[in-house]
Amino acid sequence: MIFEKMTARDGGMVARLTQLDAPIRDSGDFLDVLATGASETLVLQDVHLAPAFFDLKSGVLGEVLQKVSNYRARLVILGDFSDIESTALRQFIGESNRGGRVVFADDLENGLAALR
Repeated sequence: MIFEKMTARDGGMVARLTQLDAPIRDSGDFLDVLATGASETLVLQDVHLAPAFFDLKSGVLGEVLQKVSNYRARLVILGDFSDIESTALRQFIGESNRGGRVVFADDLENGLAALR
C-alpha cells in the first residue's frame, strides 16, 4: 500500500491511497487500509474497491460505513458515479453525501470540500 499524505482545508490529515496490491473486499481489508493510512480522512479510488462493495445486497458498503463511524474517520471515494443503474445505490450515495462523513465524488477537490 502506498499513500500520499496531505492536509485538508480544516487542517486535518488526509491519506490518499495511490497503490494497492488487491482490491478491498470486506470491512477487514478496509480496516487494514484505514490503520495503515494513519489519518482521520482516507481517500480511495473506486478501483480500489471490489465489485461487491457497490452491491448493497452484499452488505460490504454498510459494514465499511459503520467502521468509518466507529473509528470517527472520514472517507472520500473518488470515481464516476453518474451512470449507476441501481436506484438503491444512487439513493445511498446521495444520502451519504448529504451526511458528509463518507463522500462519493468525481474528483479530490470536490470530495474534500464536501466533508464535514
